[in-house]
Amino acid sequence: MSKPYAEVIGDPIAQSKSPVIHGFWLDRLGIDAEYHRAHVLSVDLPAYLEQRRADPAWRGCNVTMPHKQAIIPLLDRLDPIAARIGAVNTVVRNADGALIGRNTDAPGFIEPLLPALSGENPPKRALVLGAGGAARAIVVALADAGLAITLAARDPAKARALLDELGVGHQAASLADFDRPGAQAYDLVVNASPLGMVGNPPLAFDLSHANAIVYDIVTAPLITPLLTAARAQGLRGIDGLTMLIGQGAVAFEHFFGASPPRADGDAELRALLTA
Repeated sequence: MSKPYAEVIGDPIAQSKSPVIHGFWLDRLGIDAEYHRAHVLSVDLPAYLEQRRADPAWRGCNVTMPHKQAIIPLLDRLDPIAARIGAVNTVVRNADGALIGRNTDAPGFIEPLLPALSGENPPKRALVLGAGGAARAIVVALADAGLAITLAARDPAKARALLDELGVGHQAASLADFDRPGAQAYDLVVNASPLGMVGNPPLAFDLSHANAIVYDIVTAPLITPLLTAARAQGLRGIDGLTMLIGQGAVAFEHFFGASPPRADGDAELRALLTA
């Protein structure tokens, strides 16, 4: 009988760090299972799922771009958070072969913020930059945590449409409003856009709009110019690897039925990923 396995799918897929993350946890726990990459084109997505559905060794997959929304009609059902977000980043195969769509981006994103949210002076106002796929999960997670959100995009109409679609009555704004000094500062600033990522334009953002926490979900480079500037001003900076590991931990439990080893605050895993 084949070993149990899970995988990450997308197009492209070679850049994914998920095999390193899940492989590290499987090794540390001594679980006899595997985690792979699978390059799946959009046109091949239905056939891929039908093939995997019939494989009892397949535990499921993580889903990257461009499949997070396209995969939804091909699944048997969604969990409530994935349905609200309107995007799936994890598919789990039940014992009966049913395919369940989940979204672990939201809990993965919010995990490093939980101590601050439960502290004496929790963040109350958040500014989210970008209105693409990543922003969907982030806005839902922050709304559920009770923060007032401003969603800024190059096209503010797109930000407004996303907020309306998600059913959260928060404020939309133009990204251009934040590239110069302003009088309004936010407790939490999140870069949920690809700006600042390798191969993309830089993020033009003036740090007068931040007063406590700056969270950049970009992973390449890991320490972005935004995080470097924020930390230089004494603000708390959270990098994209934190969210990546957090969402992976939730998916790992769904795939392999065990909690990943994280007692060292992911220090050993982070060292492996950044070597």
